[in-house]
Amino acid sequence: MNDPIADMLTRIRNSQLRGKATVETPASKLRAWVLDVLADEGYIRGYEKVTGKDGHPALNIELKYYEGTPVIRELKRVSKPGRRVYMGANDIPVVRQGLGVSIVSTPRGVMSDANARSHNVGGEVICTVF
Repeated sequence: MNDPIADMLTRIRNSQLRGKATVETPASKLRAWVLDVLADEGYIRGYEKVTGKDGHPALNIELKYYEGTPVIRELKRVSKPGRRVYMGANDIPVVRQGLGVSIVSTPRGVMSDANARSHNVGGEVICTVF
């Protein structure tokens, strides 16, 4: 697997299209940090660390729905392994006029675009969520 974050985002997208309550993805620290931001912003109910079917550590993500429709309408990967996207604090994109969130990996950790602007730090824009 070349891009584990894109794999996790695709699993979330596909599971929501099928109406699943939970989805399992292999565990890593970066995936957990991205899920922390998604949970803090209210896009997922939460996640827990479990042991997968193959015995490797995994993350079980609880998806969130509102009146039967997924809370996450759009989930896009911005920075990819072939093309990394770095931005300063003032250049981080505003998603859908502030209704969405950009997830940014900064020297102070993985955080939302609003937190990155308030701490005045830039970094790699991982993905955007609406």
